[in-house]
Amino acid sequence: QVRLVETGGGSAQVGGSLRLSCVTSGRTTGWYAMGWFRRAPGKEREFVSQIGGRDLRPYYGESVKGRFIISEDDTKKTIFLEMNSLKLEDTAIYFCAASSGPGAGFDEWGQGTQVTVSS
Repeated sequence: QVRLVETGGGSAQVGGSLRLSCVTSGRTTGWYAMGWFRRAPGKEREFVSQIGGRDLRPYYGESVKGRFIISEDDTKKTIFLEMNSLKLEDTAIYFCAASSGPGAGFDEWGQGTQVTVSS
Protein backbone atom coordinates (compact mmCIF):
# COMPACT_ATOMS: atom_id res chain seq x y z
CA GLN A 1 0.00 0.00 0.00
CA VAL A 2 1.37 3.36 -1.02
CA ARG A 3 1.55 5.96 1.70
CA LEU A 4 2.72 9.53 1.99
CA VAL A 5 3.77 10.53 5.48
CA GLU A 6 4.37 14.13 6.45
CA THR A 7 6.59 15.11 9.35
CA GLY A 8 8.06 18.31 10.70
CA GLY A 9 4.94 20.20 11.60
CA GLY A 10 4.62 21.96 14.89
CA SER A 11 4.64 25.42 16.36
CA ALA A 12 6.69 28.44 15.43
CA GLN A 13 6.60 32.15 16.08
CA VAL A 14 5.97 34.82 13.51
CA GLY A 15 9.12 35.27 11.48
CA GLY A 16 10.38 31.83 12.34
CA SER A 17 11.00 28.76 10.23
CA LEU A 18 9.87 25.17 9.96
CA ARG A 19 10.83 22.36 7.62
CA LEU A 20 8.33 19.76 6.48
CA SER A 21 9.20 16.39 4.99
CA CYS A 22 7.08 13.96 3.03
CA VAL A 23 8.26 10.40 2.58
CA THR A 24 6.70 7.80 0.28
CA SER A 25 6.44 4.17 1.29
CA GLY A 26 5.13 1.21 -0.67
CA ARG A 27 6.20 2.51 -4.08
CA THR A 28 9.29 1.48 -6.01
CA THR A 29 9.40 4.24 -8.63
CA GLY A 30 9.48 7.98 -8.26
CA TRP A 31 6.47 10.22 -8.72
CA TYR A 32 5.79 12.34 -11.78
CA ALA A 33 5.28 15.31 -9.48
CA MET A 34 4.84 16.02 -5.80
CA GLY A 35 3.51 18.99 -3.96
CA TRP A 36 2.18 20.64 -0.85
CA PHE A 37 -1.28 21.94 -0.12
CA ARG A 38 -2.72 23.41 3.05
CA ARG A 39 -6.07 23.96 4.67
CA ALA A 40 -6.51 26.70 7.22
CA PRO A 41 -9.40 26.67 9.70
CA GLY A 42 -12.62 27.64 7.98
CA LYS A 43 -10.97 27.90 4.57
CA GLU A 44 -10.73 25.76 1.48
CA ARG A 45 -7.65 23.80 0.54
CA GLU A 46 -4.94 26.00 -0.96
CA PHE A 47 -2.09 25.14 -3.29
CA VAL A 48 1.30 25.82 -1.70
CA SER A 49 3.98 24.41 -3.95
CA GLN A 50 4.77 21.75 -6.54
CA ILE A 51 7.94 20.18 -7.88
CA GLY A 52 8.41 17.94 -10.89
CA GLY A 53 5.85 17.58 -13.61
CA ARG A 54 6.07 18.68 -17.22
CA ASP A 55 8.69 21.42 -16.98
CA LEU A 56 10.48 20.24 -13.83
CA ARG A 57 10.61 23.66 -12.19
CA PRO A 58 9.00 24.41 -8.85
CA TYR A 59 5.78 26.37 -8.59
CA TYR A 60 4.56 28.34 -5.60
CA GLY A 61 1.29 29.82 -4.51
CA GLU A 62 1.28 33.60 -4.38
CA SER A 63 0.89 33.67 -0.61
CA VAL A 64 4.14 31.75 -0.02
CA LYS A 65 6.28 32.86 -2.96
CA GLY A 66 9.65 34.14 -1.81
CA ARG A 67 9.29 32.60 1.65
CA PHE A 68 8.89 28.86 1.08
CA ILE A 69 11.24 26.56 -0.80
CA ILE A 70 10.33 23.12 -2.08
CA SER A 71 12.92 20.47 -2.83
CA GLU A 72 13.12 16.76 -3.52
CA ASP A 73 15.62 13.98 -3.21
CA ASP A 74 17.02 11.93 -6.08
CA THR A 75 14.45 9.17 -5.65
CA LYS A 76 11.61 11.60 -6.42
CA LYS A 77 9.69 9.96 -3.57
CA THR A 78 10.62 12.41 -0.82
CA ILE A 79 10.05 16.13 -0.78
CA PHE A 80 10.71 18.91 1.65
CA LEU A 81 9.21 22.29 2.30
CA GLU A 82 11.40 24.92 3.91
CA MET A 83 9.08 27.53 5.38
CA ASN A 84 10.67 30.84 6.32
CA SER A 85 9.40 34.21 7.51
CA LEU A 86 6.31 32.50 8.83
CA LYS A 87 3.14 34.51 9.23
CA LEU A 88 0.06 33.95 11.34
CA GLU A 89 -1.86 33.12 8.17
CA ASP A 90 0.45 30.20 7.48
CA THR A 91 -1.30 28.33 10.27
CA ALA A 92 -2.91 25.31 8.63
CA ILE A 93 -2.81 21.59 8.13
CA TYR A 94 -0.23 20.90 5.44
CA PHE A 95 -0.80 17.98 3.10
CA CYS A 96 1.69 16.25 0.87
CA ALA A 97 0.38 15.10 -2.50
CA ALA A 98 1.79 13.10 -5.38
CA SER A 99 0.96 12.60 -9.03
CA SER A 100 1.54 9.28 -10.73
CA GLY A 101 1.66 10.73 -14.23
CA PRO A 102 0.57 13.41 -16.70
CA GLY A 103 -3.16 13.97 -16.50
CA ALA A 104 -3.52 12.01 -13.26
CA GLY A 105 -3.60 15.07 -11.10
CA PHE A 106 -2.56 14.61 -7.51
CA ASP A 107 -3.86 11.10 -6.93
CA GLU A 108 -2.16 10.24 -3.67
CA TRP A 109 -2.40 12.27 -0.46
CA GLY A 110 -0.90 12.21 2.97
CA GLN A 111 -2.81 12.62 6.22
CA GLY A 112 -1.44 16.06 6.88
CA THR A 113 0.66 17.74 9.54
CA GLN A 114 -0.36 20.72 11.64
CA VAL A 115 1.60 23.95 11.47
CA THR A 116 0.75 26.64 13.99
CA VAL A 117 2.28 30.09 13.88
CA SER A 118 1.85 32.38 16.86
CA SER A 119 2.89 35.90 17.75
